[in-house]
Amino acid sequence: MNRRTPSPHTVREQLSTGLDRFSLGLQRRLEIDLRALAAFRIAVGALLLVDLLLRARELGKFYTDAGVLPREALFADYSSVYSLHAVSGEAWAQALLFFVAGAFALAVTVGYRTRTATAVSWLLLISLHVRNPMVINGGDMLLRMLCFWGMFLPLGERWSIDARRIDRERSTVASVATMALLLQILLMYVTNAIHKTRSDVWMNGEALGQIFQADHLTILLGNVLADQFELLRAFTHVWMTLILLSPLLVLLTGYRRAVFATLFVGMHLGMLVTLRIDLFPLIVAAGLLVFYPSVVWDDATALAERLGVADDCRRGLAKLQHLVPTLPVPTLPVAVGRAAPSLSSLRARSRVAFGTVVPWLFLVLVVLSNAEAVDYTEVPDPADQVLETAEADQSWRMFAPEPTSTAKWLVVPGELADGTTVDARDGTAVDWDRPPSVEDTYATSRDRKYVINMRYAGNENHRSYYANYLCGRWNRTHDTGLESLTLYGLTDKAGPSDDEPDVARYELLEYDCSGELVQNE
Repeated sequence: MNRRTPSPHTVREQLSTGLDRFSLGLQRRLEIDLRALAAFRIAVGALLLVDLLLRARELGKFYTDAGVLPREALFADYSSVYSLHAVSGEAWAQALLFFVAGAFALAVTVGYRTRTATAVSWLLLISLHVRNPMVINGGDMLLRMLCFWGMFLPLGERWSIDARRIDRERSTVASVATMALLLQILLMYVTNAIHKTRSDVWMNGEALGQIFQADHLTILLGNVLADQFELLRAFTHVWMTLILLSPLLVLLTGYRRAVFATLFVGMHLGMLVTLRIDLFPLIVAAGLLVFYPSVVWDDATALAERLGVADDCRRGLAKLQHLVPTLPVPTLPVAVGRAAPSLSSLRARSRVAFGTVVPWLFLVLVVLSNAEAVDYTEVPDPADQVLETAEADQSWRMFAPEPTSTAKWLVVPGELADGTTVDARDGTAVDWDRPPSVEDTYATSRDRKYVINMRYAGNENHRSYYANYLCGRWNRTHDTGLESLTLYGLTDKAGPSDDEPDVARYELLEYDCSGELVQNE
């Protein structure tokens, strides 16, 4: 019996139907609800403001010539420094830049001139990070990438001041930029998961138990859980399972994606109350907002309507929109006697270049950067230069491959002009015993980040810069001058089963307060 051969027309129809289904499925996975983008914008803007407020506590210490990294040292140690924050070393100049950055972050939050505000916030964030690379963490890297991808997205179409002049009927958007934003979060998890799979302590479940022994990192609930080894082992396995399955964040749709994203949000909120890792958990949670699909926002809107909250929000937004003046959009001058392209065509061309070509280029570069971080490839030199200039190179080694497992702190005995010895960090008596809480020896998480980085090999110059800062700070505020000091790094090597501390002392630097800036020999 002869089988009937499908006609070419039928084959084309089947192929067309298959491609349509694939395209629809791809769009469903890469589209983002405009309300999710609005919530993302508000969260990122608020985090930019909080980040500035937290950094302002140590503005003089980390961003002025009187601090731990004067511009003389910055320019000497870092070959390419493109930073507005390095134009002046005075505290007032840094305060002014912080204020300007705060104003643009507020504009992002309320959605006023959103694209411009997002772009300026990104540039000022890069400038701030370049001014002192020693205090940068994974959360800082992610925050600037969220701002970067946000420049190419319609963040101001919902719940914003800009929404008053946007007349467009759509509820979701799918573009290269939405794909890039979703993949940015996924790449962070996947790259970190690959690092961790190369570590025995992560694969056998011991990692969190070791991390929670380093009590310069633990806070609040973390101090309570430090001795719950079996529970921490279970959490280690849960976290490894989640990040290994993280591609499901993109592959799933509907409520299943929402539930899976919520598992990640819950784990990061757990980090917030157990580990002193600055704003990282909240920054990741902000990025995860874009994974919540339309059905979730529809349900949230319906709930707000039933509770009577929606009307109050709409009235509040309307008042805000009324208070802020609408500025006219400038037009391009047209030369007399010369045919000029229409303004609309110029805008259309620029949108295509800005909204498609640039995100595609950087998405490829970011994927290559993450692949290089796990030794899968090497980024070509020209591409690497672009990534470094845009501060878009990535590695995502958070607690990987080998996690921190020992508590670390500093003791800095300093000799005063009258022969007295004090700890130059805080003016107290020199104490070599393990502090009851190592966490309390650091003023902030950035203070801890700087000190820990300073102890690493390759950062010897920063030990001199830090010693010079301590000398200068003491001598500006005390009648009896500080003549010299010695930096000691202390580490408690005791294991979880040890009853007593096993403190090791490392001499990092002897420093003469009246000598040269750098005294490494």
